Amino acid sequence: MFSTLAIVITLLLLMFFAYRGYSVLILAPIMATLAVLLSGDFLSTIPAYTDVFMGALSGFLLKFFPIFLLGALFGRLMADSGAATAIANTVVEKLGASKAILAVILVCAILTYGGVSLFVVAFAIYPIAKDLFKAADIPKRLIPAAIALGSFTFTMTALPGTPAIQNAIPIPYYNTNVFAAPILGIIGGTVMFIGGWMWLQSRARKANAAGEGYGQHDDEDVGGVGASAKEAEVLNTHQTSFTIAMIPLVLVIGLNAILTYIIFPSMDFSSLQTQFPELNIAGSLGLWSIIISLVVACVVLILLRIGHWSNLQKTINRGTYDSMLPIFNTASEVGYGAVIASLAGFLLIRDSILNLNPDNPLISEAVAMTTLAGITGSSSGGLSIALSTLGEDYLRMAVNSGIDPELMHRVAVMAAGGLDTLPHSGAVITLLAICGLTHKQSYLNLAMVTMVIPLVAVVTVIVLGTMFGSF
Repeated sequence: MFSTLAIVITLLLLMFFAYRGYSVLILAPIMATLAVLLSGDFLSTIPAYTDVFMGALSGFLLKFFPIFLLGALFGRLMADSGAATAIANTVVEKLGASKAILAVILVCAILTYGGVSLFVVAFAIYPIAKDLFKAADIPKRLIPAAIALGSFTFTMTALPGTPAIQNAIPIPYYNTNVFAAPILGIIGGTVMFIGGWMWLQSRARKANAAGEGYGQHDDEDVGGVGASAKEAEVLNTHQTSFTIAMIPLVLVIGLNAILTYIIFPSMDFSSLQTQFPELNIAGSLGLWSIIISLVVACVVLILLRIGHWSNLQKTINRGTYDSMLPIFNTASEVGYGAVIASLAGFLLIRDSILNLNPDNPLISEAVAMTTLAGITGSSSGGLSIALSTLGEDYLRMAVNSGIDPELMHRVAVMAAGGLDTLPHSGAVITLLAICGLTHKQSYLNLAMVTMVIPLVAVVTVIVLGTMFGSF
């Protein structure tokens, strides 16, 4: 009883302090230690940190550090080369200011689906979105929701092949790849895209009918992060063609698909298994595909812009540093989850989650993923904690129920993209700061397109997957 209460208390404290802006790097170990102390097991406090917490943290780094590193580097290269802005300007030019909302959504979607970090996208696209919305006289308060819809939803969790870290995390647990359940993913992504777009369009029309336009805003002070926004505006001066800008994005998805479906299946890995007997080949191929694709895309992008980089060394260094905070934040949350999972009270929580619907583990899995994503304020953090503690159970339940692990993969990722944008989410707080807006001004619409509609998409995929299986 005390152990279960300790878990609940520390989870609530984690949410509270994360919302107040405290770093998860220090919060996670403190809350993990507090959970052990409140459980009454004083003797285990230090080992829980040195062995359990740090063991889980290092294990996560071992699996996913290359993807975080290469993803952040690729995003920085796309931004500093002017490729991100070239794509944005082309889409905006084709659609025009009258379709400002759709233009912002599509630009963000193209960039994030191609592997550019959502934070890099937000910084790079905000200045363009601001000018578009002002020209179309659409309320500025809708900009965060438009950027979030294109960056935080269907391209992050649903579309097959997306190199987002969320789509990579289930691979070693389910022995799948980033193209898991592709048609269901497309259906879920379509629900998110069309539902979110229609919602924002309806809000814009309602504002227009009420006589509300762009509004009076001090756009020079972009919520305290003006330096980054001004830096993003400088990217407009780069001369990169749309075709050149799209090549690295196409490479990330295309090469990933070729490796996953053609090259790796035709290779014999028996000698590799002999050399590394503990290596899980099936659980590693999906990760290897992403790593190789990002490496090739980075190299090609550098070569395409050779002689035109303002400071390539600085870009590479900044891209490298950009990966540090996200991966250590997520790894710390995984460490916290491992400590929680080691407590006696977690058995009650685990059994109650797993028994939500014993005949259909998809429902239990979706609830677990989205709940933990909501608590941590992070889809990757919640997904990592849930799978590290319950992944084996879900795989066993899937096999027993005749459910394809690919369907489990897709539902897990999409569900983690549900409650991950509660008010304390770091991504939400950063996005609002970039746009110079408050929760009161923009959060309702942002929550609608990043939580409510994505959860509808998850339910749709679960229903279709239950009726027809994975496809």
